[in-house]
Amino acid sequence: MRALISVSDKTGIVEFAKELTKLSVQIISTGGTCRKLKEEGVEVEEISQLTGFPECLDGRVKTLHPRVHAGILAMRSNSEHMKQLKELGIEPIDLVVVNLYPFKETIAKEGVTRAEAVENIDIGGPSMLRAAAKNYQDVAVVTDPSDYEVVLSQLRENGSVSLETKFYFMQKVFEHTANYDAMIAAYLKKERGDTGFSDTLTLTFEKLGEMRYGENPHQKAAFYREPGKKPGSITDAEKLNGKELSFNNINDTNGALELLKEFEDPTVVACKHGNPCGVGSVRVAKEPSSDIDTAPTEEEAVLRAWSKAFEADKVSIYGGICVVNRKVTKRLAEAMKPVFLEVVAAPEYEEEALTLMKEKKNLRILRISDISVPQDKNALDLKKVNGGLIVQTIDSELYKEEELTVVTKKQPTKREWEDMRFGMRLVKYTKSNGIVLVKNTQSIGIGPGQVNRVWAAKQCIEHAKELIGEDAARGSVLASDAFFPFSDTVEAAHEAGVTAIIQPGGSIRDQESIDKADEYGIAMVFTGMRHFRH
Repeated sequence: MRALISVSDKTGIVEFAKELTKLSVQIISTGGTCRKLKEEGVEVEEISQLTGFPECLDGRVKTLHPRVHAGILAMRSNSEHMKQLKELGIEPIDLVVVNLYPFKETIAKEGVTRAEAVENIDIGGPSMLRAAAKNYQDVAVVTDPSDYEVVLSQLRENGSVSLETKFYFMQKVFEHTANYDAMIAAYLKKERGDTGFSDTLTLTFEKLGEMRYGENPHQKAAFYREPGKKPGSITDAEKLNGKELSFNNINDTNGALELLKEFEDPTVVACKHGNPCGVGSVRVAKEPSSDIDTAPTEEEAVLRAWSKAFEADKVSIYGGICVVNRKVTKRLAEAMKPVFLEVVAAPEYEEEALTLMKEKKNLRILRISDISVPQDKNALDLKKVNGGLIVQTIDSELYKEEELTVVTKKQPTKREWEDMRFGMRLVKYTKSNGIVLVKNTQSIGIGPGQVNRVWAAKQCIEHAKELIGEDAARGSVLASDAFFPFSDTVEAAHEAGVTAIIQPGGSIRDQESIDKADEYGIAMVFTGMRHFRH
């Protein structure tokens, strides 16, 4: 039996090769792998001895040779193939152990050049893998060091690798090479600055782990990540405490994080079932403002932001997600402690805060050091539909400041402007039809996912009254993710005491809503940009 070994990832390769030689397997190897094995006392035939041709072009050409590929591809059950091998003096190769040049690791390096990236595109490796996989009936092909023991165990017990195992290895090969080629294609697309939609879409993700179940207990689930570092993402989070993250934990935390990125001031976002349920933000300012909520220190600002988020909806936050864009101090941890939360995420934690929070053994505590780094605006938002996929770029904008238009006689106050900007950030991440009420940079009512806009407004107002107080909405600002098709939403806002409204505009009945706002003395601003979220 003969094995060809050529690996970039040399994890466990020396031990594997030594065990193969004990089983009387002849080893052929290339380049750095060959040197490594020889240094460790493994008897190896260099590839140039097999081919009768020296490695050349800085190692670019070494395995691309008929003596290699004929030895791999010859079907043992085909008498004509075996006759030709004999005539050509070529011996079969029965085991191929190959993993590829570290392209992913290369492009992840700071300051890597295009030339370096291209040089780390493997040519001979994929060719050998694909050849061996195609001839899986006769050749065992291994790409993953974790499979070395499987091969050794079967060789020891049966003298060969089973057909079932070789067929499984074949599948792994094409997953491996597809992933490799997809990474290269994605790198080249980014390097070219190509932000368009290609005629074919090939994506690659790496499994971080399987979950106990999916959205519901009868569904299977796993968590995959895009290759490379993704700053500010849950895939790069460091779990400091608690149970494994569930499917719903990950989905909800991701939504909360994306909303959090909209804010620069100290902010706390509470999220439940993919919708924000309480959001508070406080600006740090040495001199207090009569119009805008401020705090003298960052710690005080975060504490006040937490209080706002919690007070906004003490019911829905139960079992929810809480994300913070500043350090969690001991004081903040103490404030959070009485509340049952599933996940807390922040850029850093005081040691005393961590000690206190870890008293809740099941609380998932995540550290995301670069929590405020936004997604690449060209990142893709994917939705699976039966038989296909719909793809769009992420909703990376909020509105264009120069396009904000006051369409009513009444002009917004400074505080109302602040709350309108705050409200649009919230409603952007609320399921459509979505309406939010805001007062003093605090959410006081959120109406998500209704089939018409006035229902969303009424639900939002009812929540504010029920959770905060009968007059909670009085003096508040209302934000909508899309235009008003009728003036009924303005009617509902007036009855609740709303003093300003921000919405995209664009309805053929806009004037009806404007006239109604003027009638009630409500300021109204059009953004010119809607934010449907389904």
